[in-house]
Amino acid sequence: MRFWLRTEEMALEEMVQRLNAVSRHTDEIMHQDIIPLCAADIQDQLKKRFAYLSGGRGQDGSPVITFPDYPAFSEIPDKEFQNVMTYLTGIPSLQDAGIGFILVIDRRRDKWTSVKASVLRIAASFPANLQLVLVLRPTGFFQRTLSDIAFKFNRDDFKMKVPVIMLSSVPDLHGYIDKSQLTEDLGGTLDYCHSRWLCQRTAIESFALMVKQTAQMLQSFGTELAETELPNDVQSTSSVLCAHTQKKDKAKEDLRLALKEGHSILESLREPQAEGPEPGVNQDQLDNQATVQRLLDQLNETEAAFDEFWAKHQQKLEQCLQLRHFEQGFREVKAVLDTVSQKIATFTDIGNSLAHVEHLLRDLASFEERSSVAVERARALSLDGEQLIENKHYAVDCIRPKCEELRHLCDQFSAEIARRRGLLSKSLELHRRLETSMKWCDEGIYLLASQPVDKCQSQDGAEAALQEIEKFLETGAENKIQELSAIYKEYDSILNQDLMEHVRKVFQKQASMEEVFHRRQASLKKLAARQTRPVQPVAPRPEALAKSPCPSPGVRRGSENSSSEGALRRGPYRRAKSEMSDSRQSRSSAGEEEESLAVLRRHVMSELLDTERAYVEELLCVLEGYAAEMDNPLMAHLLSTGLHNKKDVLFGNMEEIYHFHNRIFLRELENYTDCPELVGRCFLERMEDFQIYEKYCQNKPRSESLWRQCSDCAFFQECQRKLDHKLSLDSYLLKPVQRITKYQLLLKEMLKYSKNCEGAEDLQEALSSILGILKAVNDSMHLIAITGYDGNLGDLGKLLMQGSFSVWTDHKRGHTKVKELARFKPMQRHLFLHEKAVLFCKKREENGEGYEKAPSYSYKQSLNMAAVGITENVKGDAKKFEIWYNAREEVYIVQAPTQEIKAAWVNEIRKVLTSQLQACREASQHRALEQSHSLPLPAPTSTSPSRGNSRNIKKLEERKTDPLSLEGYGSSAPMSKPPEKGKASPTSPDKKAKRHEVKSDPTPFGLRGWSKTSHSLEAPEDDGGWSSAEEQINSSDTEEDSGVGPKKLVPGKYTVVADHEKGGPDALVVRSGDVVDLVQEGDEGLWYVRDPTTGKEGWVPASSLSVHLGQSGSAQCLSSSESSPGSAVLSNSSSCSEGGQAPFTLQA
Repeated sequence: MRFWLRTEEMALEEMVQRLNAVSRHTDEIMHQDIIPLCAADIQDQLKKRFAYLSGGRGQDGSPVITFPDYPAFSEIPDKEFQNVMTYLTGIPSLQDAGIGFILVIDRRRDKWTSVKASVLRIAASFPANLQLVLVLRPTGFFQRTLSDIAFKFNRDDFKMKVPVIMLSSVPDLHGYIDKSQLTEDLGGTLDYCHSRWLCQRTAIESFALMVKQTAQMLQSFGTELAETELPNDVQSTSSVLCAHTQKKDKAKEDLRLALKEGHSILESLREPQAEGPEPGVNQDQLDNQATVQRLLDQLNETEAAFDEFWAKHQQKLEQCLQLRHFEQGFREVKAVLDTVSQKIATFTDIGNSLAHVEHLLRDLASFEERSSVAVERARALSLDGEQLIENKHYAVDCIRPKCEELRHLCDQFSAEIARRRGLLSKSLELHRRLETSMKWCDEGIYLLASQPVDKCQSQDGAEAALQEIEKFLETGAENKIQELSAIYKEYDSILNQDLMEHVRKVFQKQASMEEVFHRRQASLKKLAARQTRPVQPVAPRPEALAKSPCPSPGVRRGSENSSSEGALRRGPYRRAKSEMSDSRQSRSSAGEEEESLAVLRRHVMSELLDTERAYVEELLCVLEGYAAEMDNPLMAHLLSTGLHNKKDVLFGNMEEIYHFHNRIFLRELENYTDCPELVGRCFLERMEDFQIYEKYCQNKPRSESLWRQCSDCAFFQECQRKLDHKLSLDSYLLKPVQRITKYQLLLKEMLKYSKNCEGAEDLQEALSSILGILKAVNDSMHLIAITGYDGNLGDLGKLLMQGSFSVWTDHKRGHTKVKELARFKPMQRHLFLHEKAVLFCKKREENGEGYEKAPSYSYKQSLNMAAVGITENVKGDAKKFEIWYNAREEVYIVQAPTQEIKAAWVNEIRKVLTSQLQACREASQHRALEQSHSLPLPAPTSTSPSRGNSRNIKKLEERKTDPLSLEGYGSSAPMSKPPEKGKASPTSPDKKAKRHEVKSDPTPFGLRGWSKTSHSLEAPEDDGGWSSAEEQINSSDTEEDSGVGPKKLVPGKYTVVADHEKGGPDALVVRSGDVVDLVQEGDEGLWYVRDPTTGKEGWVPASSLSVHLGQSGSAQCLSSSESSPGSAVLSNSSSCSEGGQAPFTLQA
């Protein structure tokens, strides 16, 4: 670098010296160093032509200056005269001017006085050397005579350094100067045009000035270039090089124009020579040509000096640009290689299975292939640096260390890749041996399981089974692990704690399997070696043979040693032995079956683990091969604009799914390898983590849409090529969806082989949970397709069910129930049942491809579950049920596709309404408890019952034991039992039986939800609008036909609407408008109430009471006559509204 700066300084200094010489020579050529005057400066003065330099020469070469006849000569200012004289005497060469000038003063038409004055003025102010002054005196006789006399007497006045000769005529002049050197007005032949001479002089001097300015401009430009500080980045260096090149081109253009101008002037000066061979060119013209030629030479010298300097400066800039490119490339490659080094440092996993190691090797190869681009670029950059050094770059000291560092990083990367490949190859070899050993063990287990026990009891069968076992054991030499210590020693470089434990388990499994084989082998050897002893030819008892077709070896030996007579005597004993043999065979068969089931469970577990590992590998492959590459700067040029900042859209939360399976779930599954029947616990422990699939599936439509838009992008094709995938990315993006559905199949298979095992219940629960997650995922996919809903769907609570139904409407407006016009074709609606509302949506047509085919749902309306009621059965169609709203002001008849779907929906709605009732009941109990503590306690003696005490007590006990009873709505303060009022006839057996036969809504007391807009509820008047809740309490088909139905108990405050003064001793006297608390329902339409103002209690007719509505001011009283036959409607709003909750509605 320093050498280059010195070189550039020297080049600049040399150019400056040469250009200074050009400027100096230009001044010398134009005599500007002596006479700094130009024709352009005194052009007006020269145009007066009172003196001119014609170009003529004397005999000795003296320049001739002619003063023509100029009447106003005496009027010329001295300054102008001095300037013209100075300029004219400065034109000839120094050599000619040194000889001296010849002045020709033409005063033939002038007077003597003027002649004298002119001569004296010229002699006094002439700035150069004079050789001779020739004066043409006046031609008039008088003036000539006067001049002769005056000149003789005034000779002393004309004393000058040179002689002054008075000439009488032009011929006398020719005696001193040749005619060829005189102009035509002096009788000569010299061609002279003053205007032309003036133009030529102006052009020559302008050209000389141009040459000088060009040299100065190039000098300044060269200094500017040399003093420019070199930038530190590629863009700035390129900008400087471009700017300097543009300035250089402009300077070269100025040079070209100057040269063109000079050649043009030279050609114009040479034109008289080209016109003819006559010697019409004077010496001044020749001098002008020589002057222009010398100026052109100086201009060429200027260009040469600048070109030489520019070549060095351009070389410096180009080398600087090369250096900046090299440094930028070095920084980029260094950053990538550092990233590669950091990433390869994370390749510490040696694999936990054969498939895992193979995947790691593929990942390593893929990583090496992806990194090879950076490595090759680093090596190429190093070669570029070496080339710069060979080309004698000025920054060798900066380039060489970077080249060495690049080579070191590349070699280090190659060595680390080779080391990692060696470790993984070692791990692959070990896992292959372990896999071979486990496969050998499984084949052995299959072999044992496939040998029929009954056939092994015979000698031939035992020998055949023994041969199979021995043949199988012979294969162990090449399949099993021989010594554990040898394995540890051979693979010490890759063994970690987990892998050592895995090797130990495999070896233990192998040892256990061999032990089982040896035991089976010993048993079969005994059976095969059994020899038949000779027996007497007595036929054995048929029943004994029938009972013991394949006795144990011990029994058989006993039977062989016995005689026929002994066999007859020991018949019962032989039968007992035969039964014992059958029992052992049964137990042996059961053990074999259990062993076979264990093998099948292990195979299901093996499939679960293998597919799980493959799944994890595929996720990792996608994340590293596609997702990570989207952030790779080397691949950025392949990304389309539509993919920028869209990685989260395309891949969703796949990375979160990968980390869950790789770090947690797969490792926990591996802990159940030896006890696969317990794997359900693993699923149950991690069931909450599986919720991440819901987020992935909800994002899937956006991912599919983005993929369809950008599937042709070169980025995906390049990634697929590097990964060597046969399938495109969209197939791998579907893997999580496929995987979550695969679990339930594997769990079903495992449950099938684990019916009597310890973990069967956990497997069943895990299967149900996985199916629940699949349902939740499916529901959420439909939920996100809802459009047009203004609120937040999350505020509606959990989505419980969704499905498509046919819906008819039957609404009541105002106080008059009006059916809408019957719809011949029902509305097709998709219902979404939430915890707090049910949504009615219209399903739109499916369009697009893939997930674009998922339907969309246009929101139509929603019903708050707080004001919803259901009627389970609708006459005429077992698949229909009713959902009604706000006291049946809005009734929706819903037809399910099947009865099963209808039952599921009705049950789910029941659960929602029941939970709402329970919540309201607890709130009411709490308020009633607070109220009861503030009231006086009645005397026990005054409220003891007098009639039907036993039956009321029984009814109270039934209500207390009923978990859905509304007894809790009454006061929980201590109080005595209410007295009995009359005898009520028990329900007939027929009615009881029919009540249980009716398919009814289990919602307690016909709960229909609570509504902010409705305080009372009327039962439907038509037969098709009945509610199953109406029959649950005290209604049946018979009661419904009779049209009689008492008002039912709804605990709370009631308003007296009719005076009641007459009655038995237990009757309570009340007045219209009083507010009482309902305690208990009695018989014969009587209710037991308490007056909160007096604390008295007693019986009053139920028809005299109406629900107390508190401060609402909109209380309504509906008697049984206003309701449908067999039912009465009561509304309780105060108990809920006082607690700040929505009022609820009951239908009895």
